[in-house]
Amino acid sequence: MWLITSCEPARHRRWLAVCLACCLVAAQGLAVGPAPEFPDPGNPQMTRDQQTQLGLQATEEVYKQMPVLPDSSRETQYIRKLGQRLVATIPQEHTWPFQFHVIAQKEINAFALPGGSMFVNIGTIQAADNEAELAGVMAHEMSHVYMQHSAKQQEKSSLLGGLAGIVGGLAGSMGGIWGTLAQSGIQFGAGTLMLKYSRGDETQADEVGAIILWKANYNPVALADFFEKIGKQGSSVPQFLSDHPNPGNRRVAIQQEIANWPARKYARDNPEFAAVRKDALNVHAYTAQEIADGAKSGQWVAENQKNGAVFSGAAGSVPATTATPSQPAVVSVPAAPITDVQPSSIFQLTDLNILKIVRPENWEVMQGQQQGSVTIAPRPGVSGNAVAYGVVIQAMQGPGTNMSVQQITAAIVKNLESGDSKMKQSGEIQSISVNGAAAGSVELETLSMMPDAAGKAQGERDWLVAVPRRDGSVIMIVFVATQRYFDQMRPTFEKMLGSAQF
Repeated sequence: MWLITSCEPARHRRWLAVCLACCLVAAQGLAVGPAPEFPDPGNPQMTRDQQTQLGLQATEEVYKQMPVLPDSSRETQYIRKLGQRLVATIPQEHTWPFQFHVIAQKEINAFALPGGSMFVNIGTIQAADNEAELAGVMAHEMSHVYMQHSAKQQEKSSLLGGLAGIVGGLAGSMGGIWGTLAQSGIQFGAGTLMLKYSRGDETQADEVGAIILWKANYNPVALADFFEKIGKQGSSVPQFLSDHPNPGNRRVAIQQEIANWPARKYARDNPEFAAVRKDALNVHAYTAQEIADGAKSGQWVAENQKNGAVFSGAAGSVPATTATPSQPAVVSVPAAPITDVQPSSIFQLTDLNILKIVRPENWEVMQGQQQGSVTIAPRPGVSGNAVAYGVVIQAMQGPGTNMSVQQITAAIVKNLESGDSKMKQSGEIQSISVNGAAAGSVELETLSMMPDAAGKAQGERDWLVAVPRRDGSVIMIVFVATQRYFDQMRPTFEKMLGSAQF
């Protein structure tokens, strides 16, 4: 405090002015904005319950196809503790029932599924230099769940009419849970689970991840540190970076984002992290190729059960499946006798806007989940978006210009196969004419959505016809039936195709 005496008022007033000016400058230098707040994640058409069920089904597949450490392991206990610290920062009204698991895989990867199941590879724990980096990876993945990117992936596919998304939708109708997952950008393959995110998704996950880290007292820049480090591995780019396209200079973007946030005393490295990281080096881990081979033989189902790493579906119930260890799970359309799905011999013309086509009078017209998608099927042959008997018709934007009918059809087949590991092409692609329009025709095989009378999985045949249009669009018509009854229904399918008017 400055004390002003009567004998030297002028001088002391000058000192007081200088002091106040200095204080003002100091205050301006320390000025910061308010604490960061989480953005509104939006409201995609897929409900929270639907997202949770999708995530649980994917989690069940992880336990079948990958070696998961038991919940009692030191690594899992630590990851769970760290995860809950991060979850505690998320507003209650927007949080999810996060669960945390560790996969015994050498490669660097981590992923969080819709609904909140998160998996972290042992290789990721080993690669992190400190707890903040590991927290950064986890916060980034949690942000994809928070922003509901997988649910929005379906909407993007529908709105943009992209080939992969629309074909994923068809796979969801025809090829069991694997197709449904593919529609949301979730695919299994090459010994890992892959989630396909856009650069926009990555930017959002970085921004929300930085908020999570800051609120948990970790330096948000650590998120960028980890991405940069694994990005310097040269030609051996891990799957993690393939799934997470670089949205730009992460470090600069994060530094700009946090520049005006209130100062924080960030947490120092946790001694427990160093101990767990050291212990992780002694865990028997597998390569992606070893994991892929083990999934085919059913090795991980047996080993996970033996080790006590069994998926309980704690966050919700998962429908029973008819899958064996070497088969993908099949979300069933309830079994129905052939008499209930047999097409009538009486046909009626139906205008679907994208085309006119005749249909058996006992088969209904149902709007598909994808924009421009219609299903014509007997009611007992359909459950939700799953089709065991019927016809799926989809209008979409073509995959590219200057492509032949054969090339367009081949591109569609490739994407269908990528969305369903059991789907395969059976025979060559043929060039045909549909009411004067050039088209590609090919048959496919996969597992049916409907079990047989004994409750066991049965084969399915699909006849795909792709009709390119002059405006660059493509109309896909897929005829679906079980392997056993496809030939019996083929005359109906042929009559329907022959009647198509574009």
